[in-house]
Amino acid sequence: MLSDGVAAKRVAALYDIHGNLPALEAVLRDVRAAGVEHLVVGGDVLPGPMPRESLERLFDLDIPVQFIVGNGDREVIAPTGTLPAAYLESMRWNAGQLSAEDVRRIAAWPPTLRMQIDGVGEVFFCHATPRNDVEIFTRLTPDEPLLPIFGELGVALAVCGHTHMQFDRTIGTVRVVNAGSVGMPFGEPGAYWLLLGPDVQLRRTSYDLEAAAARVRATKYPTADEFAARNVLQPPSEQDILAVFANAGLK
Repeated sequence: MLSDGVAAKRVAALYDIHGNLPALEAVLRDVRAAGVEHLVVGGDVLPGPMPRESLERLFDLDIPVQFIVGNGDREVIAPTGTLPAAYLESMRWNAGQLSAEDVRRIAAWPPTLRMQIDGVGEVFFCHATPRNDVEIFTRLTPDEPLLPIFGELGVALAVCGHTHMQFDRTIGTVRVVNAGSVGMPFGEPGAYWLLLGPDVQLRRTSYDLEAAAARVRATKYPTADEFAARNVLQPPSEQDILAVFANAGLK
């Protein structure tokens, strides 16, 4: 059930936006066209080149929105000191874009969410895994290490993100779907998201990549040029990222 005890009929799950406002705007147009009645933002609105603008766009929506926190959001507002030095300048810049009210709202986002969706059943939303917001697993991760994590949820469907690649698999009796990334996909360029109710649809929204890259480069984001090139115009391939994650993921 929703927090107010009302079942949802048509829900969009948007994950890993990473301050890519042009991608978010394009997805929200498709969300409206799909008749979505409720939005779940599954973490990592931040960091990215347009953090404040992306938050404002989400906060100002006229449909109900529920947020869960991602490791990126968490590290921006309360750094743990565990990130590689290469990320620190960008994270500090993102933090400097936020108001005190933004920080207060982000700090209140829960790590997980449960919701009843018509035609789907009870759905569990988390950023990475039900245990925390940093664990890595992909469509290639064996079932064995995942069964203790997902097998006891007691839900029809679990939705995650974090690795920026969509998949749809079953772990034990639980269907587990990665919504992909709106703003920093790995694989074919575009903005990836999930539509729930009455079925489960993995969605990809096309948008004007050249125009989006120009908007990113016009920001003062410390790695704007790299973000435009590597995260908008020509993201890393899924094959390359799967190879990297093979050494970092759950065994």
